[in-house]
Amino acid sequence: MNIAKSGFALTRRPLELRFRVLTLTARDWLAPDFVRVRLSGSDLAGFDSLGADDHMRLFFVDAPTDSVEELRAAPSREYTPLAWGEDWLDVEFAVHGDEGVAAPWAASAPLGSVVGVGGPRGSLVLEGEPDGWLLAGDETAIPAIRRFAARIPAGVPARIAIEVRSAEHEPPFDAPVPVEWIHRGDAPAGSALASFLESQRTADRPGEAPFVFVAAESSIVKPGRALLERWGVDPSQAVVKGYWRRGEAEYHAPH
Repeated sequence: MNIAKSGFALTRRPLELRFRVLTLTARDWLAPDFVRVRLSGSDLAGFDSLGADDHMRLFFVDAPTDSVEELRAAPSREYTPLAWGEDWLDVEFAVHGDEGVAAPWAASAPLGSVVGVGGPRGSLVLEGEPDGWLLAGDETAIPAIRRFAARIPAGVPARIAIEVRSAEHEPPFDAPVPVEWIHRGDAPAGSALASFLESQRTADRPGEAPFVFVAAESSIVKPGRALLERWGVDPSQAVVKGYWRRGEAEYHAPH
């Protein structure tokens, strides 16, 4: 495998681990199974997320807590910060059914509900400018893909491929290139995206040494890594990961 020299690097940077208690102040349904919520509060002073693929942990508490220990004992899940300011934080949720703790909370918790936020505790930062981009994922990867897409300069070869159930389930998406929406219908999540990745050949590669980001159900890892090999992309210069695992509510994506 010939690996082209890239013009960028992925660098890990630590962040101070802090815990915050915020309030749900807004909810915006972007698609039938995809919702953006706004969390607000003065605790967000100093919040930062340096990497587009960062993970923070949300703690779904029943009431305001008196200690970090009590907060950390609550049910929790990991999500990507989408956007934030001095006293607000936007988070997007893929809502599939009413199982677990996070999806029902995102879909129906009353405005004013409290939620804990821990982290991010560190970031994987893309430094430099890739000569091409492939951003691919399912609904759970949309926040990270949005953040990466905002970095793509005009005129640089780029492809964005996102798997959703159907055209009705495509949320609004601003990007410098058209999104290639992949519809899985009733097939298992990730299967249509896997087929897309398996169909890509060297001629489909955007640039000589692109940055590749692939994230979806954990079965996506094998076809994602196979694509890196076909394209001659150094695995250390790419992000390929399972964001969730079918049948495992407590699965945590690798950082």
